Amino acid sequence: MKTWRSSSISSTLECAQMPVPTPEPDEVLLRVEACGVCRTDLHVIDHELPPRRADVVPGHQIIGIVEARGSAVRRIELGDRVGAAWLRRTCGICAWCRAGRENLCPDSLYTGWDADGGFAEYATVPASFAYPLDPRVDPVQTAPLLCAGIIGYRALTRSMLPPGGRLGIYGFGSSGHLTAQLAMAAGAQVCVMTRGETNRRLARRLGVDFVSDAFGEPPEPLDAAIIFAPAGDLVPAALTATTRGGTVTIAGIHMSDLPRMPYQEHLFYERDLRSVTANTRADGIEFLRLAQRLGIQAEVTPYPFDELPVALEDLRRSRVSGSLVLTF
Repeated sequence: MKTWRSSSISSTLECAQMPVPTPEPDEVLLRVEACGVCRTDLHVIDHELPPRRADVVPGHQIIGIVEARGSAVRRIELGDRVGAAWLRRTCGICAWCRAGRENLCPDSLYTGWDADGGFAEYATVPASFAYPLDPRVDPVQTAPLLCAGIIGYRALTRSMLPPGGRLGIYGFGSSGHLTAQLAMAAGAQVCVMTRGETNRRLARRLGVDFVSDAFGEPPEPLDAAIIFAPAGDLVPAALTATTRGGTVTIAGIHMSDLPRMPYQEHLFYERDLRSVTANTRADGIEFLRLAQRLGIQAEVTPYPFDELPVALEDLRRSRVSGSLVLTF
């Protein structure tokens, strides 16, 4: 099968032939139909996340058809359409797993980082971490929901946004534009601060209440803010823009260093600063149901399989708004 494989030695990506993987007893084999291209993939390829294994195949927003299944798999049938996301496995027995916080499992494994992902014609996923999908869904439209959407949903729930409150979104890429739709559907006012005119145009088209550059000041104090851009300099800006008792949530897996922040100016008056670490399967199930019920739509730019390097460079340089999806 054809794959795109990253290197554990240099920040490069190569197209390579590999054997079709054989699923483990508890796994299913997917014929990949579409795979979202996420900034986390860039972090893996560019070694901003330390390599976990040599020459891994990135990609963790996978939609595919089940072509084979391991001997222990029961609930998923051949021919089913399923999704695979970033969180691949957890131990199931640690204190965090038992408390319903499996995203904090110390032994957790991740698609496209610890194991080969979806930038390939075939991929495997543990059956208990696969998301069954309606066979009628559009794979290209649905792929970004498997990470950008789920992580945005978790970030929104951790932001403690009050009903009808004012939400600031810093960085308006794949997660940002999906999260904005969720927040507006719940009655929130949404302010978007983001670099790049293409992203600002998308925000205006979606009908948010305020749009500015990344360090713009919203017209009124925010009740909550979510930072999707991996820029530590945005943290004090978001805290300054947030009202007393508000919450700022950092949603990325990688963030540049935070600058010095005077306590009285940025954190006093019970402002909370929170992070997001992956997601639980419950997050994924809840978000996918909500997205279907609310009609959440990703703004998608598709790329043929052979043009993955172009997609990654477009993402790196913010040349395309919304979500980027590799098609097969």
